[in-house]
Amino acid sequence: MSLRILATGGTFDKHYDELTGKLGFADSHVPAVLARCRLTVDVALEQLPLMDSLDMGDADRARILASCQAAGEKAIVIIHGTDTMPQTAAVLGAAGLSSTVVLTGAMIPYAIDNSDALFNLGFACGVAQTLAPGVYVAMNGKIFAWDNVQKNRAAGVFQPL
Repeated sequence: MSLRILATGGTFDKHYDELTGKLGFADSHVPAVLARCRLTVDVALEQLPLMDSLDMGDADRARILASCQAAGEKAIVIIHGTDTMPQTAAVLGAAGLSSTVVLTGAMIPYAIDNSDALFNLGFACGVAQTLAPGVYVAMNGKIFAWDNVQKNRAAGVFQPL
């Protein structure tokens, strides 16, 4: 089995700028993360424009959908910002894709200590290979259907509706 990973940014891929003290985007961390994960499945990495999911619009979600539709792989993992992950999952879920699509991200950037990014990506890659076709969100050891997930900002977790 082969796996496609779409990197779209989000907290997962943010870098800390020591000069400004802010988080932003530079090169994606995903190639280094994949090397560290030591995946033994064939992986095709597709890097879309990196952005905070709060800045995503309809055109950005359409680009993600088009990438999923064009993918030859039956298992797709999308690294996405957590703030609007359910909205993107809804666009993909409504499209009736024939592949298994799993969205994941991080509450703490990969480059910062105690990040959940590495675990979440590994978890998402594993479940993407075993779940039935459909669209899911996989965060912090839990899997949610695209139409039954929300981010609880106060608790910093994902939960069913």
